[in-house]
Formats: sequence, C-alpha cells, structure tokens
Amino acid sequence: MAVIDNFWQDRPVFVTGHTGFMGGWLCAYLMHRGARVHGYALPLPTDPSFFDATGLGERLATSKFGDVRDLDALTAAMQSAAPSVVFHLAAQPLVRRAHAEPMETVSTNVMGTANLLEAARHVPSVKAIIVVTTDKVYRNLDRQEPYTEDSELGGREPYSASKAASEFIVDAWRHSYLHAQDIGVASVRAGNIFGGGDWAQDRLVPDAVRTFEKGQPLVLRNPNSTRPWQHVLEPLHGYLTLAERLVSDGEEFAGGWNFGPALNDCRPVGELAQLMAQSWGTGASIEVEPDQRIFEEQFLSLDCSKARSGLGWRPRLSLEQGVEQAIAWYRAYAEGADMWNFTTRQIEDMETMEATA
Repeated sequence: MAVIDNFWQDRPVFVTGHTGFMGGWLCAYLMHRGARVHGYALPLPTDPSFFDATGLGERLATSKFGDVRDLDALTAAMQSAAPSVVFHLAAQPLVRRAHAEPMETVSTNVMGTANLLEAARHVPSVKAIIVVTTDKVYRNLDRQEPYTEDSELGGREPYSASKAASEFIVDAWRHSYLHAQDIGVASVRAGNIFGGGDWAQDRLVPDAVRTFEKGQPLVLRNPNSTRPWQHVLEPLHGYLTLAERLVSDGEEFAGGWNFGPALNDCRPVGELAQLMAQSWGTGASIEVEPDQRIFEEQFLSLDCSKARSGLGWRPRLSLEQGVEQAIAWYRAYAEGADMWNFTTRQIEDMETMEATA
C-alpha cells in the first residue's frame, strides 16, 4: 500500500520516549512528513544523544520531560497536545540493565504502557495508538524458524517478560475500552535496530563505535547469536504506514505486527561486527569474550509476511547498506556536520530505494 498523500501534513502526533534513539528518529521522520510532533519522555538517557546532535528539541511543537509512570502528568501532556496519533516508545530498553534492575524495568514497561493507554482513552482527539514493543516478546524456543504474530508470547528474563506483559496490557485495553471508542491500537515488534545517534551502553553498534574511535578492540560476548538486524529507518516507515491505516480503517489493522529484516539479514553477532569493522576501516578490530554473564537466547528471527501482504511494507536497506548508513552518520557527527540535514538526507535516500525483499 502506498503512503497516503499529505496524511501527516500538520497532523498533531504525540510521541513518548522522544529523547531516546528510536524515538528521536521517529520524530525526525514524522516532521519530514510534515507532522506537528509533541514529545514526552525522561531527560536525555545518554550524552551525547541523537536528540542534542540534531537539535530535535528546538524543532518539536512541544518537548516535555516526564515519567510515563506518572499518569496525571502524562494525561495532562497528552490533553494539551490533542494528538490524532500516539506512538508509545518510552521504555527501559536494555536487556542487561533489565537483568540488574528488574523492578524498574517491569514498572516502566508494564505500568508505563497501561498509563499511556489509560491517558489516551480520555483524550477525544486520539484516533490511533501504536505501542512499540520488541521482537523479544515471543516465547523463544531457540529455534531457527521465524516467529509470526500468532506465535506464543512470553519471556524467561526480565526484559522479555516485561515486554510480553505489555502486549497483554495492549490487548486488554483494546478489547475493554479502545475498540468501543473507535481508537485503533496496534503493537509493533521490530528486530534489533541500529543506526546513527545511538549511544546506549551494552548495544553492539554504539559499543563498536566507542571502541573503534579509541582504537581499541570490540569485545563480543555471544558472537554466534543470530539476530534480526535492521537499520532504524526500516521499521519506522512501516509504523507510519500502519498508523495511517489505523486512522482510516481502525479495527482491521489493530493487533500485533512484525517489522523485521529480510531473513538473509538475520545474521550472527560476529558477522555484523565484522561488517562494522570493515566499514570503519583503520583502527577497528574484534575480540571474543569467553564467558556469557547473563541468559540470552541463541536464535531469533521474525516472519513479516503480514506486513508485506497487509501494508505493502518491505525492507529497503540491506544489512550492508544499513551498516554503511550508520557508520556514515557517526563519522559526520564527529566531523561537526549539520546532523539535522544529514539525518533528513538519510530519510530521503531511504524513501527513494526499492524494497529488497
């Protein structure tokens, strides 16, 4: 399905988690399409950040700092924005931090989602809600077959469990309240995203950039683990298309949606690391750490045939192209480039590409 012409032009949109990596890219993409974007999130999670690098705060319609666990503050911010579409990205998104801080993770990811949905049902302007969860919501059987939207949900460590629980919250609010109010709500499950402007700890691409910049080796703990790697822009254009359909057709497009890479881009950690080192060039090297300090599944991939058939969505960037885009962004930042213009050009370039699968 094609993008609806001018759908986003001057449309008010509310984004939680806009200070984060993916939230920042989503805001940039929405503004590229002409939307008036209102952000609500905790203060910047990293320094440097995509938010600061692109001057995002100065470009948003409003940018408010707040906790999604504060229902009153969240509701007030949403009522003030009066959005047509809500994107919920605010979360504790790191697996290893979840292992160290399980209660913080569960309260943010589960109660934060419940608060978002509860706030939205009391704002009459809301027509569609997209809740961003993760590919790790599926009960992982450590199998090579990709997971479909009908696969069983579950999690055996705090991060996955909290995200699977948030999916149940979405389903409960959808059936109990939002359907009766003609608010379309969907959850979206992307692969392992990467791209320029991510400086989080314990994530492969930003860890690689930090070590390569220092001329130090990138240390891998699970080089053989296979993940559905994808550049951050890949799922985002799917999210925007889905939001358009939720507004126009509601319940027909509600529920869960996978937005992952082509299956041949579900590759081992070690292979992605090698691609990054090759793209970086001089000073990049890799080492393997012998111990595995926390439990993580070995295999994970997504079946995205529903998005292909139902939305006409397909990946556009190969893994190699995505890595090149990410490394180019970090290098441009280091050289002092105008990162808003650079980010916008990467969005424009992606939109002109043909689907890869």
